[in-house]
Parts: sequence; C-alpha cells; structure tokens
Amino acid sequence: MFIDETEITVVSGRGGDGMSSFRREKYVPRGGPDGGDGGKGGDVVLRASRNVTTLAGIQHKRRYRAPGGGPGGTALCAGRAGEDLVIEVPVGTLVRDAKHENVLRDLAHDGDEVIVVHGGGGGRGNKHFAHATNQAPKRATEGRPGEERALKLELRLVADVGLVGLPNAGKSTFLRRVSAARPKVADYPFTTLTPVLGIVQPDDIGLVVADIPGLIEGAHAGAGLGDRFLRHVARTRVLLHLVDVLVGPEQALRDWRAIREELRLSGLGLDERPSLLAVSRIDTVEDASPVVEALAAASGGRVLAFSSQTGQGVPEVVAALLVLVRGDD
Repeated sequence: MFIDETEITVVSGRGGDGMSSFRREKYVPRGGPDGGDGGKGGDVVLRASRNVTTLAGIQHKRRYRAPGGGPGGTALCAGRAGEDLVIEVPVGTLVRDAKHENVLRDLAHDGDEVIVVHGGGGGRGNKHFAHATNQAPKRATEGRPGEERALKLELRLVADVGLVGLPNAGKSTFLRRVSAARPKVADYPFTTLTPVLGIVQPDDIGLVVADIPGLIEGAHAGAGLGDRFLRHVARTRVLLHLVDVLVGPEQALRDWRAIREELRLSGLGLDERPSLLAVSRIDTVEDASPVVEALAAASGGRVLAFSSQTGQGVPEVVAALLVLVRGDD
C-alpha cells in the first residue's frame, strides 16, 4: 500500500542513574566515593533511504521509543549509553513537528538524517559531590527523562519528470510505454490513485518519471486528489503536460489552461517549472494538427504529438525531456 502521509510519536531514551558507592579495598578501610555516571539515553533519528518507498511500514506502529542508558557502576564505571533508534523513511520525506507545524528537516537525499528527539543525560555519580567538607557524599542523581514529540511525515516524490494533465490524458499509458512500470490503465477518471515511478532508460543515465494522479479544477484548494497531487509535483525537475487529442482544439485549450491555472494557484512555483507540452493518443484521429497548432499558438512554444499505443513520436518526446532535464542547449 502506498502511504504518503502519517503521524507518529517518538520518545528518546531516559538517562541512566548515577551510582552512589565507595571504594572498598584491603588496607583501604575508608576509600573515597567511586560511583560512576549513568549512560545517556538513545536518540531517535529519521534517515532517508532509497530502499524505502512508502510510509506504510511506519504507519503500522504509531509510537517509537529509544532504549534508555544504563546505570553507573562502582569503581567510577560509567553506564552504557542507550543505542540510537534509527527509523528509515523514503527519500523525499518532509518531517514536521505535529504540534507547531514547523519543518524540522527535508530529507531530500539518500542518507539525509535528523535527530528528532535527544536522549536524556545520565545521572552523576557521588564522586562528583565530594569536596573539602564532605569527602564521603552519598548523593547521586537520577538520569534525565527522554524527550517526547509528535511528528507529521509527508512524502513528496523525487523525480526528474512529472506527468501532469487532466484525468485520462494518457499519462499512465505513456509511462507503461517508456518504462517497466505498470500503472493501472482504464478509460475512466482517476484510474491512477497513487503516484507511480518508472525508470526511462534512453542511455546509461536514464530518467525517473512520476505518473501522478490527474488534476481537476480546484485541485489547489483540495478538490479531487488536490494538494496530495501537487505535493508530489513540487519535487519534479521538469513537467510533461499531456493533452488528449480526442477532445478537439477548443477543449484542448481549455484543458491546458485549467491545468496551468491549478499549477499557478498552488503557490509552489510549478507554473514556472521547465515543461514540455505534448498531445497524446494521436492514433485515435486522422489528423492531430488542429489540436497541435492551437496549443502551439496559445503557448508560444513547441508542441509534440505522440501515440503510446503505436510508439509514434514517443522517442522525440523522451529526447526532448532529456534536453530539459539536463539543461542542454
């Protein structure tokens, strides 16, 4: 199951108690204090890993606790430190404090990590409390409690190319054509209910392409799949905007403008992202040029046309995406 948002509570480890003890050796009847300090409690760490693709595994356990530190020992032996608890999350996870809504860290790259709660400090042994007027203190302190914090985790997919367009614009079919990904394809709106990543391998480097649920008007305000869609688009470097040729020139213009407006209203700068406009499903009409020409005139840029069913025009689309992603002239 693909889960892109969840809340958890994390608790760091309690520090170990300090020890109150005295040196006891033969011929040393009144040895001084030798109580050791308690060990520090474990931290809770969130770490981005490319081996994790969804927050589903984390969602099943809502409360995470790091081990506590060990108590101090005799002969000035310090207690063991509690092991840090490391929770692996997908690359692209935004970590927020659930209470204050502030962002603690954007784990945008593999290996990025953040300590979300620090372990409690260990207590002090009685050795620390010896002084000139009290050379045999019995006092030792307890370890400090760990911290507790509620977190909100939001996954935003990291991809080179994000496919945008109204439902049934041909995004899933395109991804199936150019990669090994197998998103569900059917002739009704919102077939794709969760984002799907595919690897397009035109050369040794390749592109990561995200098929993201289709937009509808009002998505920026939460309509349809709304801001859950826009969250994933925000991390893509280039947008491939698909328009269905079957709707005809006038409706194609309305569809293109509707999506552009939703991207603008998102407030994420998506309307300024490098993009490629393409007309899909050209195998279903005799002449795609009226739709292509109308979009080219309105956008003032290049418009490609292709068929995912026959493969016509697909290599040209992939080549144009490579140019945009790599910033080639």
